[in-house]
Amino acid sequence: MKAGQIAKVFEVNVNTVRHYVRMELLRPRKDESGYHQFGDEECRRLRFILSARELGFTLDDVAQLLSASEDGTSPCPQARDLIEQRLNDARAKLASLQSLVKRMEVTTQQWRSLPDCQPCGEHICHLIEGVHHEA
Repeated sequence: MKAGQIAKVFEVNVNTVRHYVRMELLRPRKDESGYHQFGDEECRRLRFILSARELGFTLDDVAQLLSASEDGTSPCPQARDLIEQRLNDARAKLASLQSLVKRMEVTTQQWRSLPDCQPCGEHICHLIEGVHHEA
């Protein structure tokens, strides 16, 4: 199978497949014409990569897990540790997004009663420029 074919089978962009090859997460062989040929092993690895990505693992995480497996070491303990880290990262991002939503809600409410202004050289948009930043 060529890159476009495996991308279609797994419903990913062909550039994603090529990126994984450049990162050496996938290691297809090359045919006589120089095209990458993806076999069963690459399909198994791509399925693993996509599953790991759906769980929030980074590509660096995936590379570590694949490397451990290739070395004959169970990657499961490392996967447990990594997913806890990714869970903590996701919680922090969620808290940050919840804070952003709250700021946006408050700002939206405040801006409803403020007039529009015309560009005068002093302001770009007085609504945004009037927001106080925490340093």
